[in-house]
Amino acid sequence: MRLPSYAAVLVATALLTGAVEAPVAQAVDAKALPKPLPQALSNALPMALPSVDMEATIKAAQIDPRRPDNTLTPGAKASVLLVEQALRDRQLLDAKWVDGYFGTTTIAAFAKYQESLGYSGLDATGLPGKTSLTKLGTGRYTVTRILEPGARVSSDGFTINTRTQKMLAEAERLLGRDLVLSQGSYNPGGDPTSAGTHDGGGVVDISVDGMSAATRTTVARALRQVGFAAWVRNPDQGDWPWHIHAAAISDTDLSSQAQHQTGDYYLGLNGLADHGPDDGPKVTIRTWEEYQRS
Repeated sequence: MRLPSYAAVLVATALLTGAVEAPVAQAVDAKALPKPLPQALSNALPMALPSVDMEATIKAAQIDPRRPDNTLTPGAKASVLLVEQALRDRQLLDAKWVDGYFGTTTIAAFAKYQESLGYSGLDATGLPGKTSLTKLGTGRYTVTRILEPGARVSSDGFTINTRTQKMLAEAERLLGRDLVLSQGSYNPGGDPTSAGTHDGGGVVDISVDGMSAATRTTVARALRQVGFAAWVRNPDQGDWPWHIHAAAISDTDLSSQAQHQTGDYYLGLNGLADHGPDDGPKVTIRTWEEYQRS
């Protein structure tokens, strides 16, 4: 039997793996291509792993636990299923919960997996981080659209992360004015009225001193446009002065309480304990990454 040329095998392999498209292969002498490809070569080709879209998975992990029903987060089902199947095979999740819905049971299972890796605190809230999501998928799936909060930095004397810093800078650009923080992130127990939302990353309070009601709303709108769940807070809602509370959607360092707020924001709620309707300016909800692509 006459074996196909080395070049033909390379082209056939590239076609099967999607490395090149058919028009490229047409430049090769069709007679040199094996018809059909020898089974031995076909069997030797590596199988491409499916991929988990981290952006979609993180979005589902914020929204699904806050839903009153089992509606799936659009665009997340395939990725969530891969994660749940991996948790199931590690005996961390019962098979009946492998449904593409990243609800409280899946959150708890993922938190157990994070703990098995030696993580605790903010690193074991059940919200997947890059490292835990990638390790869980070893040999099973790859991870795309990776999210990372970045290093911790100082702003107005408060600690935030670089993702939050970039988001604030873009909001300032849109507004044409500087914003002053009255509270930052990674501040566990620093303000009891915050109910733990500032314990992790991605959450800030903005001072509104000297702002009119219209300006406060304009600032909240800009923060929402760049990917924050942001609300103007007033003294009638709690034991606090007027300020703007902003939580960076899909920050993987969010505390559990802040995750709940971002999920509520997607569901049209105000992020407070009363689960009231959203009282902020209406904008298309986007994450920071979605804003950048738009």
